[in-house]
Amino acid sequence: MIIGNIEHLDLTPYLPKKIKDAIEYVKDNVNSNTPVGKYEIDGENIFFMLSENSSRFIDTAEPEYHKRYIDVQIVLEGSEGMAVSTLPPHTEITDDRMASGDIAFVKTPKEETLFVAHEKDFVIFYPNEVHKPLCAVDNQLAKIRKVVIKVAINCL
Repeated sequence: MIIGNIEHLDLTPYLPKKIKDAIEYVKDNVNSNTPVGKYEIDGENIFFMLSENSSRFIDTAEPEYHKRYIDVQIVLEGSEGMAVSTLPPHTEITDDRMASGDIAFVKTPKEETLFVAHEKDFVIFYPNEVHKPLCAVDNQLAKIRKVVIKVAINCL
């Protein structure tokens, strides 16, 4: 997992070029008028989804992980709680959609850490890193506008 801010990419000079370029593409091309939807940067190798969601209470959400894609989650509006765990993701799978959608949900691990991503913050989750996005901050449900860039691990 890597955390940063799209306005200060110089603080993460070790980002792979394709990930940095994708973040810069979103920074330069997505604004408050961009409609919700899926957008391609490099076909199915690199694309992003722009969404507007309500946060959810942490105890009602299931953690997830991926195998084929890196998630680059960028908060555009609002503050988003994200819970993470360093435990292996494969221990207690509750819903396996890897074959059809590169996602599996797991039972919440005993050790889970919640942090807050603010506007213009990004978080990069590599394959097998368990994460629970869209969590309420201070138990206050709120609207979150965000981008999730998907980067195929085999194109880096």
